[in-house]
Formats: sequence, C-alpha cells, structure tokens
Amino acid sequence: MPTEGNGEPGAGGEEERDLTRESMTRRPPEGFGMGVEFDAEQINRALGASDAQQQSALLPSVDTSGHGTAVAGIAAGHSSSYDGVATGADLLVVKLGLPDVNSFPRTTEVMRSITYSIRKAMELQMPVVINLSFGNTYGAHDGSSLLERFLDNAAEIGRTVICVGSGNEGNSGGHLAGSLLEGKNAGTGTVASRSEIYVAHPVSAELAVAEYERTLNVQLWKNYCDTYRIFLRSPGGQETQLPELVNGGKYTLQMEQTNILVYFGEPAPYAVAEEIYFEMLPLEGNYINSGVWTIRLEPVEVVTGRYYFYLPSSAVRSSGTRFYRSTPEVTLTIPSTAAKVISVGAYDSTYEAYADFSGRGYADANRTIGVVAAGLAKPDLAAPGVGIVAPDIYGNYSPFTGTSFATPLVSGSCALLMEWGIVRGNDPFLYGEKVKAYLRAGARALRGENVYPNDRVGWGGLCVATSLPG
Repeated sequence: MPTEGNGEPGAGGEEERDLTRESMTRRPPEGFGMGVEFDAEQINRALGASDAQQQSALLPSVDTSGHGTAVAGIAAGHSSSYDGVATGADLLVVKLGLPDVNSFPRTTEVMRSITYSIRKAMELQMPVVINLSFGNTYGAHDGSSLLERFLDNAAEIGRTVICVGSGNEGNSGGHLAGSLLEGKNAGTGTVASRSEIYVAHPVSAELAVAEYERTLNVQLWKNYCDTYRIFLRSPGGQETQLPELVNGGKYTLQMEQTNILVYFGEPAPYAVAEEIYFEMLPLEGNYINSGVWTIRLEPVEVVTGRYYFYLPSSAVRSSGTRFYRSTPEVTLTIPSTAAKVISVGAYDSTYEAYADFSGRGYADANRTIGVVAAGLAKPDLAAPGVGIVAPDIYGNYSPFTGTSFATPLVSGSCALLMEWGIVRGNDPFLYGEKVKAYLRAGARALRGENVYPNDRVGWGGLCVATSLPG
C-alpha cells in the first residue's frame, strides 16, 4: 500500500521502493529511471539490527515526518501491543521523491508510485490495495485533471482498489463558489427553456489575507463559454480591471506593495474548464499586503454563470487567510475527486458525527464543467479520523487526526474483503468498483446525517461486518 513514508511491517512480507534514494550499486526497478528497491529480506534484516546506525547502513531510507509510518501501521501494522486493520497483509511501501523541475508538484511522483505498485502486484500475481493519504487543492475539482483521469484508468488494471483521503479543507475557508445568474434554475446546471428569464449580476469575492503571508495564489475556475470582466481591489482601495488579451493572457501588475502575476488559461485537450490564476508576491520586504482583497466578476456573456475559487491548502497558509462567505461544499482535495477511487472522509468516533475538517464533496447538481456528472456523490464513505492511535517514528504510539488516518482504516478493510473474496475463493472478482459497492451498501448511519449519500460522509460510516455479501 503506497504511503508517504515508511511503515511498520505487517505479519507477511514487505517490500519498499524509495524514490528519494539513488545508488551506484543498485539500479532502479525495471522500467523506471530513478529510485532504489529494497526487498523483504533487506527490510527485515534492517529491522532486526541492534542499533539505529546499523539499521541505517542496511536500509538508508527514513520516514522523517511520521506520516507514512502512522498510515501503514493503521492499515496493516502488527506488534505485541498493537494491531492495525489487516494485520496479515503484505506491505508494499513507496516513498515519494521530489518533483522534477518541469513537473507539477508531486503529481508525476504519485503516478510513478501507482504504476510501480500495480506492476509489482501483477508481477507477484497478488491483488493490491493502494492507499493515498495525499491531496492538494490545485485544480477544478471536477475529475478532469491528468492525475484524476490517470487514477480512473489505473483503477481498472489488475485486481486493484485505490483509496484516497478527502483532505482536511472542509472548514478552512479556502473555497468560494456561486453564480452570476438569478432565475428559476440559476446555478443548478439545468438547461434553461426559452421561457425562463435569467438576470446576470456582478458578484464579489472577498478574501481576508492575514499578516505575514509571504506568497499566496488564487485559482478562479469557470466555464469557457462564460465571459466576465474581472476587477481586483487591494486592501488600500486601489482597483484595476484585468485585461484578458495582454501578452497571451499572461502579465504582471502592481497593487500597493504586492506584485500580482495573472494568467488566463485555456481549455485543455481533456478538460473544458478555464482557469484564471493569480500569484501574489511581495514587491518590497517579505510579505504581501494584508487585509481584505476583493475580486469582482461582472457579466459580459453568461451561459452558466458559475464560478469556483480555490486557495492553497490550509497547511501552507495562515488560518486567517480565507474567503468570507466561504463554501464548504466541494472542498475535497485532488485526487479524491477521481470517480473510480474510494474517496474517504472522516468522522469523530467519540460523537459518531462528521468531523468538520473533513473535505466535503459532491451530491452536487451545480457543477457545469468537467467530467464529473451532476449528482455524483463523493466521498464514498467516512471512517474514524480523530485521535487515531498509530505507531510513530519514535517507537511509541500517538494519536493522529485527519482524513490521512481515516483512509488506511478503509484500505485495510478493503484488504480484508479482498482476502475473503480472492484469497479464500469466495469471490475471485472482488476488486475495483465491486469493493466500493459492497462498502457503500454496508455503511452505517452516523449521527446528524439524515439523507444518504451526502457530501459529508457519502453513504455513511465504514462497517466491514455489514459489507460482506450474503
């Protein structure tokens, strides 16, 4: 199960590929141009070493953050004092490397890790559950990005299940969406009849920028069919209209002590959405202007009227930097937006209720761009994600919170279902969308949720016992 880091081993064999390591004596796995592969014998020998120095000499691969260790331990860890979900599972741990200079951040490395994992599973003639406790906010969140489409394709190769955490952006204030249209079906994505009357009106997105922000970027996604005039207002009251067709849609403007790089995108060969991207950089000193920035959209030619703003992940910006009147819906991170993965939200098991940080998704008829069909529900289900006890990198056990740690509970559960079906011969075709269907059907009700599926917990809370057929 690929994770971001090393994991505590399960009871079976282990194998690891570290994309951050190169070696003059060991070649990368066949078909890959980087990384070093360590097999189960090497890993177990290192784990049995008498001290850390000897262990490092035998296996120079280190989890420095503890994220991957906790994730792998929850999914399949086993010791005298701790059991993960699927304690008998074999672990295939992939540590992500740094992105290439010309690559999107981490995207290429994630795709390489998925490719490696599926190839290795097919080589070993074993089913595989891939755990991705990983995500970011960059993109239209509609299933159309390269990574989302890659995962949809990968999920159909071999006997594979891919589980992805929905992220921790639900209450972070990093998303704002709405419509410039007022009318009977405005903003619903429903095709208007000729008798319906719509009124297009300007809208303003107010963005609070906290003190001491070194940089900030803002994404605006819209339908390419819609044309808006876009005005930007600084905290000191300076306002400018953005000219779309200057230098091919790329230019820089100065507002107060902030340089703003603006890029007007075009539809991609695999996506119809248009992106307008703002990058805010300090002109003098170390920080951009704090206060309220306003982006105003005025209608020119409006078909759908929809707009979607996104900020960077809450992990890389101040908690005070957020949209006023933010939109909690469709805050699940990419690539949990891929249609054919199992997208995992989090609930608080103490209260048996949705955890408000958990990225919310679709039961969304308002989407008018991308490949995600109106009404698609994400996440697929939720699992406990608050105070989950897991192994840490200091040899102890600590509580962890986030959808990163709810996801391996589902990944381990998928491994148990696939063991029951494939390994024990009860259902040799229990993989892919079939596993998702069983988990959805077996999900249980959570406190405060009256309608299922919904955009917070999908079909409900994880329950393996009720997910077994028959």
